[in-house]
Amino acid sequence: MNNYSVGQIGILGAGGYAGRELLRILAAHPRASIAWATSESEAGTPLGELVHGAAGPALVRAADADLAACDCVISCLPHGESAKWMERAHAAGVRAIDLSADLRVPGEATPLWAREAVYGLPELHRERIAGARLVANPGCYPTAATLALAPLLRRGLTAGPVIINAASGVSGAGRSPKRELLFAEVAEGFSAYAAGNVHRHLAEMRSQAAALAEGSAPDLVFTPHLLPVKRGILETIYVPLHVPLVGDPAAIWMDDYAVEPFIQVFGGGRLPALADVVGTNRVALGVTAVRDVAAPMLIVVAAIDNLRKGAAGQAVQNLNLMFGWPETEALR
Repeated sequence: MNNYSVGQIGILGAGGYAGRELLRILAAHPRASIAWATSESEAGTPLGELVHGAAGPALVRAADADLAACDCVISCLPHGESAKWMERAHAAGVRAIDLSADLRVPGEATPLWAREAVYGLPELHRERIAGARLVANPGCYPTAATLALAPLLRRGLTAGPVIINAASGVSGAGRSPKRELLFAEVAEGFSAYAAGNVHRHLAEMRSQAAALAEGSAPDLVFTPHLLPVKRGILETIYVPLHVPLVGDPAAIWMDDYAVEPFIQVFGGGRLPALADVVGTNRVALGVTAVRDVAAPMLIVVAAIDNLRKGAAGQAVQNLNLMFGWPETEALR
């Protein structure tokens, strides 16, 4: 496809938070048209009722979706369910973007078709994404953590272990009803979960860190937390260093990300907040040195919108690259 093409896009799982956000973005995309969108519980609902301004046929069940009728399938289905649809799209010769964790870290048992998946973090893998037919959209937590750590990992500056304390809004847990996510359970609270390095996102963090550090990445200790807000992720990352940095420690992030359209680096010790990113496809980064410790250490803070750069926005960024469209199309 070329820069003047209009792509027909199919969306699996459009009824969830990420799926609705994807509909919202594509409704304003001048080069993408929604061929169909699926929802098992809301089949028959017009897209305009689901998301204001969205145009296209009413929602259908996944079994009724015509994969061959679109140029790209974007799956917002849950982990464990998405891979079978990605395999069907691949067999039909259709480009595909998977928002689940199913294809992000290939293992020994991964089938050959799935090994073709490119990890869809544009700031690190832009050229490979542009030629890909299958993209594994990164998780929300790893997107922020990997981009926060990449400048240090590339330079071999991290000593480890690196401690990643991350807090996410409730929409990160999906739209399915769960007792622990009821308003009365979440409001005015703040809690850790999946403690002890057991969260599924840790595998892709380790994989990307190892590639950036050429196999000598430090240990990562990742603890997610639930914030009583709708959306947004804030990660506070404690990074021991082999040697101290001279001058403003944010300088290396500014060097590495100077031309990135969706990364904003704060200098002078300023740290980002959720208000800097919610509703945008931006990653906001800030860095400060830690005083009065025996070995040099930095605190790196990263903020993203979990439904935008952490999910649907990044998927559209990847879509734009795959189809040769301007990378920022519909995301400004």
